[in-house]
Amino acid sequence: MSKVSIEGMHLVRDGKPFFWLADTIWTAFTNPTDDEWIAYLDQRAAQGFNVLQINALAQWDRAQAAFDRYPYQTPDHGKTFDFTKPDASYWEHARWQLAEATKRGFTPAIVVQWCNYVPNTWASNMMPDNIIPDGLVEPVVKQILQSFNEFDPIYIISGDTDFDHEEPIERYMLVTDLVERYAPDALKCYHIKGRYDGLPECLAERADIYLYQSGHNISAQAGAYDLARSFAARPKRKPIINSEPCYEQMGYSHMVYGRFRREDCRRALWLSLMGGASAGVTYGAHGVWNWETGVLEGGFAFGEGFLKALPHEQGIHFAGAWDFSFARTVAERLGLLELEPAQEMLASRADDVFAARTADGTTLCIYVPTNATLRLKGDLTQAHLHALDVAEHESLPLAAEYDAERDETLIQQSSCLEDALYIAEL
Repeated sequence: MSKVSIEGMHLVRDGKPFFWLADTIWTAFTNPTDDEWIAYLDQRAAQGFNVLQINALAQWDRAQAAFDRYPYQTPDHGKTFDFTKPDASYWEHARWQLAEATKRGFTPAIVVQWCNYVPNTWASNMMPDNIIPDGLVEPVVKQILQSFNEFDPIYIISGDTDFDHEEPIERYMLVTDLVERYAPDALKCYHIKGRYDGLPECLAERADIYLYQSGHNISAQAGAYDLARSFAARPKRKPIINSEPCYEQMGYSHMVYGRFRREDCRRALWLSLMGGASAGVTYGAHGVWNWETGVLEGGFAFGEGFLKALPHEQGIHFAGAWDFSFARTVAERLGLLELEPAQEMLASRADDVFAARTADGTTLCIYVPTNATLRLKGDLTQAHLHALDVAEHESLPLAAEYDAERDETLIQQSSCLEDALYIAEL
């Protein structure tokens, strides 16, 4: 398994552009049976996923499993841990899981310390029983790195974290120091809480990749685009990835009635890329990230409060995963891994349609959420124009005519029934 590296604003593996297409499987090490794990890997590999986002420790809002498999000894079935007593069988089993994953071409993206393990975060203030004491941070981090370094992971140092107080900043500075000491060649990044861009500069300057989370609040879905622009405005430019857009069939946060559907997730995907978060994207299926069995009680997500998940056996087959797979195919085939917004090209519908161009200026992409005629500035009739139906994964012809009086190109509506990506190869 070769390492992922960075060239400019995108990732590379084996000398080829690498589009981070991750699946969220935070509970991988605690919840799936061995047969379920192999079936899961085979399914996602067949769909073209190449990164797995996994929590090294037990996910605090996981679904209940029918068995106990935990990283440290626990007197109460995983509610609290004795961080002085690692369970060797857990770490050995996790290594087996990663060996099976890397054989199938996956790069692990391992969260080192989710926010519930860190003092004075939103999650640890709700459930403070498993905050790792300062004196045990190094042995815990060292256990993670020594267990997983051989699989060439990307280390996600924080998980779902806010940095509104000094304690989490200090803790994650320490964890970053330890990762750099014990895994000096690994890429590092920070998974932060939803609808948030408050990554302190002292940590941002040490990140190799900017991750953000547009999240699961129905009123904040514009963040898929807006947060990408916020990270692009940071003092140092780096690859940007929406590492947690809305999950398919996740209930709207705070127990608001409704669930995100396939088309919602696809819109978040393309808004992210059009906003410049085009080094990759992450998919999530409610019921898979937390490995819902649908049998035992207590399998709902805590935190923001979501509707109960459907069983993982159903979630792994949600159709939206194929939309994300299609996005990877398109991005790698057309070289769309370093996009910059180009709203100035839109002569109509600029509030609802999203345009971006490649860094070399040779390709213009326009995400059209609803099929309609569109006007672009300038004469594009000499460009190679075509549409991609991002719901049906088909290529469609586009008709265009130049209006010399207005210096605009009129793009006729395509035949697609949902959203589309218009491509102009200049």
